[in-house]
Amino acid sequence: MGDQTRHPGRGQAALAARDEALPPLPSRADLQRLTANLPELWHAPTTSQKDRKRLLRTLICDVTLLPETHHDQLRIGIRWQTGAADEVSVARPLPPGPAKRTPPPAVEVIKRLGPTMPNHDLVDHLNAAGLRTGHGRPFDITAVQWVRHAHKIPSPDPYAAGELSVAEAARRLGCSTGVVYYWLKTGQLDARRSPGNRLCIAWNLDTEDACRRRIAQSGHLQPAARRGKPGKTTDRTNNVSALGVPNTMETANTAR
Repeated sequence: MGDQTRHPGRGQAALAARDEALPPLPSRADLQRLTANLPELWHAPTTSQKDRKRLLRTLICDVTLLPETHHDQLRIGIRWQTGAADEVSVARPLPPGPAKRTPPPAVEVIKRLGPTMPNHDLVDHLNAAGLRTGHGRPFDITAVQWVRHAHKIPSPDPYAAGELSVAEAARRLGCSTGVVYYWLKTGQLDARRSPGNRLCIAWNLDTEDACRRRIAQSGHLQPAARRGKPGKTTDRTNNVSALGVPNTMETANTAR
């Protein structure tokens, strides 16, 4: 037999000590006050997520999603523990992407100013106007670039008068972009970086002529120049005669 069976007084004392250690139960008046104001109980800082789940299980028996003809709405059937039933309609939650869409006022500003204003100026303009991203944060370059991409808003032309892109320079010269990048790297062409980090090559007729001369003189870029270089030739007939060796080809032709 256990110790508590032989000494029932000790078991009762242990139970009493355990009950005393538990937090006191709320009074009936406190329970009535709490049930009359469930939002206060739900949002109280002392109410944990576990307590909220228990509260829902205490009140609700089950929840059913009902058919709905409108795709942007949800119909929810709620059956309470008391046996009563309710039906509510709510807006269907948006997917994460659309839910975080940039607010329309900010999009309209970017659409209006984007084609002529660079991104860093747009960032300053949007933030000065108090506009925010879909996440509620201030705008930065990445956020503006995303709006441009999502709404197909063109960027201002980064090239000033007398400037070309690497691709356009290569197209005009009929060479690869790798050749143009090599000339830029070795200082044979001048270029600047635009605010969007694009290379803008200073271009005029003299620059184009110089590039074409490089291509014409390059054995790598112009194989014809390499093939046209004079090389050593051997006159077989003269060499054979100089050595005093009979030319068997001429002898054969004479015999014929």
